[in-house]
Amino acid sequence: MSEATPIAGRTASSIAEVVESGLCIGCGLCEALSDGAVTMRLAEHGAMRPAPVDGFGPGQEAAVLAACPGVIAPGRGDGDAVWGPASLLAMAWSGEAQVRHQAATGGVLTALGRHLLESGAARFVLHVGADPDAPMRTRWVMSETPEDVLANAGSRYGPTAPLAGLQVAIARDEPFAIIAKPCDIGAVAALARSNRSLDTNLVATLAMVCGGQSRLSKSQGVLDDFGVDEHELSLFRYRGFGNPGPTRIETVGGSAHQKSYLEMWEDEGGWDLDARCTICPDALGEMADVAAADAWPGGAPTGEDDGFNAIAVRSETGLALVSAAVDSGHLVLGETISPRDFDDLQPHQRRKKLALSARFEGRAAAGLPTIRTPGLRLEQCATALPPDQVAAERDGTTRRAAAGRYAETAVRLTGGTSG
Repeated sequence: MSEATPIAGRTASSIAEVVESGLCIGCGLCEALSDGAVTMRLAEHGAMRPAPVDGFGPGQEAAVLAACPGVIAPGRGDGDAVWGPASLLAMAWSGEAQVRHQAATGGVLTALGRHLLESGAARFVLHVGADPDAPMRTRWVMSETPEDVLANAGSRYGPTAPLAGLQVAIARDEPFAIIAKPCDIGAVAALARSNRSLDTNLVATLAMVCGGQSRLSKSQGVLDDFGVDEHELSLFRYRGFGNPGPTRIETVGGSAHQKSYLEMWEDEGGWDLDARCTICPDALGEMADVAAADAWPGGAPTGEDDGFNAIAVRSETGLALVSAAVDSGHLVLGETISPRDFDDLQPHQRRKKLALSARFEGRAAAGLPTIRTPGLRLEQCATALPPDQVAAERDGTTRRAAAGRYAETAVRLTGGTSG
């Protein structure tokens, strides 16, 4: 079967069905393409969702569905079955000591964003950062200076809706870059095919290789562990100031608490991920110009280090950007690596990629929509999985669907917005 169509089953016919079937990632595209009639709101279960889901004007919902990460996840086609095509795979880190220490991992994405602004190649960078009025929550921002990029650096594991700012960015009619999750970048790539202004002004797309987006309940659990109320917070930082750096909270009263990376993330069952993340077809940033990953042998840190990213350069634009950032001193390239090295650095990503075709089949068997994955080679990946594991993945997904694990049929909205 061609991957221009779903590997199994059908896709959602409305944004309501995307949400109700557990395929919404809360990217913000609905807000960007609805002239504000639909906005991103924090749902009761701690994820960002569009509301109202039936608030689109004529033609708007169709435009969203054509690029929605809950409907389509494009890839670049031929290449390594798991990691896709790349003109360069290498270790890398920021050439600025402060950036390398302060940003997540080795600071590669921050370094590239700073280079783009300092060089004048971009007028601003659309990405996300902590909300200064509610530090546990995340808002989209447009950084216009290298200092702004660094101020908004660092992983944000809770709900993020960077594309809620996309229409504002497009309306500026200036060259800009985006730093976002792979699913967000895939939506931008799909939209750029029909949006001339976006295609013209978007000079670079940068993605982190993503382990999944946690709901706000994961962050709330940190506050509960330390007996802190959200309104007391002055800081909520997930990563950085070291690699991997601690999850740290500070209060307006002057107290501080933190957890190590392993204390925060060692129990994968407690990550509280959005449902779509468990079947994400492209967590590897295949449509980005450059994707940056954590780089720990075996997939987990054993302590703090100076900060190193593994990068995949996906396009000519990405290769030119990396070369220019090295020349400017913003970026340092280390040794080249192979897709099999990436397997060791990100073993959970390989396991999930091999299982995705079976998980899609499990959703289809339960009557739920799946996602179109043109160019992502999921059928090829599936051949590397033993038949008994294929059956286990497929049947397990069907059972979870039957138990309502993906259902969001009665989402009640709170007052939080996308920023």
